[in-house]
Amino acid sequence: MSKTKIRWGILGCGNVTENKSGPAYQKTDGFEVVAVMRRDANKAADYAKRHGVSKYYSDADALINDDEVDAVYIATPPDSHKLYALKVAAAGKPCCIEKPMAPSYADSLEIQKAFELKKLPLFVAYYRRSLPRFLKVKEWLDTNEIGKVRHIRWFLGKPPNDIDLSGEYNWRTDTKVAPAGYFDDLASHGLDLFAYLLGDFKSVSGTALNQQGLYSAKDAITGHWLHENGTTGSGTWNFGTHQREDLVEIYGSEGKISFAVFEEADVVLANTKGEEKLFIEHPEHVQKFHVENLKKDLLGKQTHPSTGKTAVHTSWVMDSILGNL
Repeated sequence: MSKTKIRWGILGCGNVTENKSGPAYQKTDGFEVVAVMRRDANKAADYAKRHGVSKYYSDADALINDDEVDAVYIATPPDSHKLYALKVAAAGKPCCIEKPMAPSYADSLEIQKAFELKKLPLFVAYYRRSLPRFLKVKEWLDTNEIGKVRHIRWFLGKPPNDIDLSGEYNWRTDTKVAPAGYFDDLASHGLDLFAYLLGDFKSVSGTALNQQGLYSAKDAITGHWLHENGTTGSGTWNFGTHQREDLVEIYGSEGKISFAVFEEADVVLANTKGEEKLFIEHPEHVQKFHVENLKKDLLGKQTHPSTGKTAVHTSWVMDSILGNL
């Protein structure tokens, strides 16, 4: 795009858009949020008023086809991503989709092909690829600080929350919306990051089940894989453990890197030179650098690290772990 000002419309102005993403679009020079949509018109109006957005809709088609909207950010629950993304592609507009790209690899691939056919830019909000904390890990890997990378493993454990225990409806654990529950919502971030850090996955398998019986989605998943560069990997995600734990360890021939995907923790490098611990704070709006990279890509200055193509690969990894392929 050659426009000096790119006008965005947001579909689905829920929690993720309040601080993580919405303000990042508004504060990025050259971007402007001109319209938002939520099915509840009152909530859409409230969001627009609080965030200084000039227009709001309760109908997605109206926003997508608004001539004053140049690009669309889809921030609805994942079961509606494909429906809206295909409409955005049909309207001929660039799009950024909240992660995961879609509930399945097949849906993700269909979205990606629709944008590819029309030669339209497509991005997915795997914003960890743009965060300085994880770019430091990539720098250590790229400069061979731990020698030849041998293995990566991740354990993510969380106890059930109050909503889980209450039986209250939660779309994040509804198998019709997110078949693998919190794995869909959370593990996608880390697995996508691992592809960015270590290269694409070559082969993937896993086991998924529901141990607790608190909701319809899966709550206990294990996986193992092989990256194309020969690095092996394993992961365990369990949402019924006694306490929270979030630890990634990358083992090399000459050292180890440790970090957390979600917890506010140091990134740690241990090698023959000793140990280095760094705490690299995230920006106030965590999608800030992701959104700034959208601008660079749309203006032809730099390729964004999280595209429809990279996100389709992550969807394939997820479905492979879940045994859906």
